[in-house]
Amino acid sequence: MTCLLCHTKFHIHYRFSDLLLLKTPEQFICPDCQQAFIKIPAEHCPRCYKSGNSQICKDCLEWESKGILINHQAIFQYNNAMHDYFSRYKFLGDYQLHKIFSSFFKKFDKNFTVVPIPISPERYQKRGFNQVSAFLKEPSFTELLVKSDTLAQSSLNRKSRLNSKNTFSIIENAILPKKVLLVDDIYTTGATLQHAAHLLKDSGVREIKTFSLCR
Repeated sequence: MTCLLCHTKFHIHYRFSDLLLLKTPEQFICPDCQQAFIKIPAEHCPRCYKSGNSQICKDCLEWESKGILINHQAIFQYNNAMHDYFSRYKFLGDYQLHKIFSSFFKKFDKNFTVVPIPISPERYQKRGFNQVSAFLKEPSFTELLVKSDTLAQSSLNRKSRLNSKNTFSIIENAILPKKVLLVDDIYTTGATLQHAAHLLKDSGVREIKTFSLCR
C-alpha cells in the first residue's frame, strides 16, 4: 500500500486470525508515520485527558469556577505530527486523510446520540466538507447544531478562545435526545465544546459528554 502521508510503499502484516475470520485491519499510513502520533498516556487529567499528571488540571479548575464540570475523553496528544496532519486535512482540504483516524470514532456508548460539532457555512463552502462529520462517516450520527460565520478557533489565542461568544444554534424543529455525545477534532481550551454543550443543556438535553481525537 501507499502511505497517505509520506507516499512511501509499505506492506501490511496480517495475523492468521484476521485471515481466518476474513477480518483484515485497515491501515492507511506506514509504520514510521504511525509512530509519530502519540496516544495520551495513563497519567492525564481525569476530566479532560490533558497529559501531564493524574490531577485535575488548571483548565478544568477554571471551568469549574464557572460552574462547569468537564466530562471529556480524547485519544492522541496534539503534537507536531498531529499539527501537520490537520494542516493538510483541514486547511488544505485533503479529504481522504479522514480515513487515517476514522476507526477511532466507531466505539461510542450506544446510549448517547453522537452529535458532531458543525463548521460555519463559509468554512464549509471553502473546504467542501466538515472534518468531524467525515470521521463519523460509518457510524450513525445526528446533526443538531449549526454555526454562524466567525473567526476560526485556530486563529485565536487562549484568552480570546475562552472569551469567545457562542456562535451555535439548534437546527430548526430538531428533536433533542436525552443524552448527547458531542464530537470534535481538537480540544484546546474546551470553549467550542462547552458553548455547544451549554446550548443543548439549556434546550433540554439531560446529559452531555464530549470527545475529541486529540487534546
